[in-house]
Amino acid sequence: MKVGLIGVGLMNGSLALDLKSAHPSVLVYGVSRTEATLSNAMELGLIDHRATIAELKDMDLVSIAIPVEATAFLLPKILDAVGPNTLVIDMGSTKTAICESVAQHPKREQFLACHPIAGTEFSGPQAAIRNLYKDKVNMLCETHKTRPELLERARSIFTNLGMHLREIEPIAHDRHIAYVSHLSHITSFMLGKTVMEKEEDEQNIFDMAGSGFSSTVRLAKSSPEMWMPIFKQNKQNVIETLDEYISNMEYFKSLLANDDYTTLVEEMKKINTITHILKPEIKINGK
Repeated sequence: MKVGLIGVGLMNGSLALDLKSAHPSVLVYGVSRTEATLSNAMELGLIDHRATIAELKDMDLVSIAIPVEATAFLLPKILDAVGPNTLVIDMGSTKTAICESVAQHPKREQFLACHPIAGTEFSGPQAAIRNLYKDKVNMLCETHKTRPELLERARSIFTNLGMHLREIEPIAHDRHIAYVSHLSHITSFMLGKTVMEKEEDEQNIFDMAGSGFSSTVRLAKSSPEMWMPIFKQNKQNVIETLDEYISNMEYFKSLLANDDYTTLVEEMKKINTITHILKPEIKINGK
């Protein structure tokens, strides 16, 4: 199997590691804007060859994991370049604009829009890890527009990586992901900003930072170059979620300001039920 990777960072690098483990004969070709990234990926054993988009015509699979704006721009050119039996997937965190970019493309049936709910706050080839996708959910969009045999090829690859597959339309995906992913990253960035603005005068804040702060602000380490285009493409959904979030923060503040601790504790108890909601693997597999 020949695999082409557009972008060789955490997502595609981890994909390469697991494909190489499952299929020792696989050959992986890397495409990147920078020679340094390709050299690093070669040294780490993520890719076997450097390539260009024009050289992707013989690939069995092409996986795109670059900023979402770049994906929407390059995807038509990638479909132009690939052969008639190449499956092209993307891993972007927004789906509507990407799907719209190839809605009328003559090779639309060779594309499958995906969003693996996996990742870390780290980026670059050195961030790649084995089993990143095991037991993770992969959201598949517009599966009816993908050629059946190519869709089956994708499903086989994903399930062999240990992923659980869900189908969703792009607009619904972008609306829901704004709550559970994009808002989380914004919260983390702004918490980091709030604390860092106090660093000069109150170094003790950092001396006292424990696991709660560390886990909450972890996402603030994420790549701004990756996340700014996500916020831009999903702007309207993000603004709506921020409006709701800010409203809830103001409500919490008002309860505290008015010494309404009875209501405050009741609200917190209601929120505690999220413990029973956040069990996606159990629910999806029916266990």
